[in-house]
Amino acid sequence: MVYPQALIMATNATFPPYEFHEGGKIIGIDAEIAALIAQKLGMKLDIMDIEFDSIIAAVQTGKADMGMAGMTVTEDRLKSVSFSTSYATGVQVIIVQEDSPIQTVDDIFAGDYTVGVQTSTTGDIYISDDLEDAGTGKVERYNKGTDAVLALSTGKVDCVVIDNEPAKAFVAANSGLKILGTEYVSEDYAICMAKKNTALLQKVDNALKELIADGSVQAIIDKYIQAE
Repeated sequence: MVYPQALIMATNATFPPYEFHEGGKIIGIDAEIAALIAQKLGMKLDIMDIEFDSIIAAVQTGKADMGMAGMTVTEDRLKSVSFSTSYATGVQVIIVQEDSPIQTVDDIFAGDYTVGVQTSTTGDIYISDDLEDAGTGKVERYNKGTDAVLALSTGKVDCVVIDNEPAKAFVAANSGLKILGTEYVSEDYAICMAKKNTALLQKVDNALKELIADGSVQAIIDKYIQAE
């Protein structure tokens, strides 16, 4: 049997509902969108589960063809990789303990608080810059969002900055935590690829645009994220 060429997607599967483990498989919004892109390209999808801050390096070195992990387009990342059309919008929020003195985003910068983040995520980037500007607080970095939330539950950090969708899953799974009512940052998610791989970028982007246009992407997002 002749197998089709593989499209290798690098991700960090600790970010529900975009990518997470279930029944021995990696599933979620990014995994399903990537599978449809691979199908359109006549390829089979292979998913590589690695640390989030290793994804761009994996793409740059050719270990992976593309990275999908709820990844935001930023000026700094554009120096290293190219990005597709945006396919989803994410919101960074703040998780705190229910009795926390932190009740608004501004409260974080008014005291000397420790903020937990997943290393190299935009939550890490934004809060690190904002705390530096405010001259208060510090950032504790973790390889996984789950580790940051555990640190919050055990009192090692005062709050966690993370995407709203995984935040809801983490709060549901950990009693005594809540999400602040005001969002921190809104951002657009896209697929990253090596700058030198312009042919693949065009093919993936064209396939993605078709899936957006025919409603397939929105159907996947609606499957995992219920309208409130």
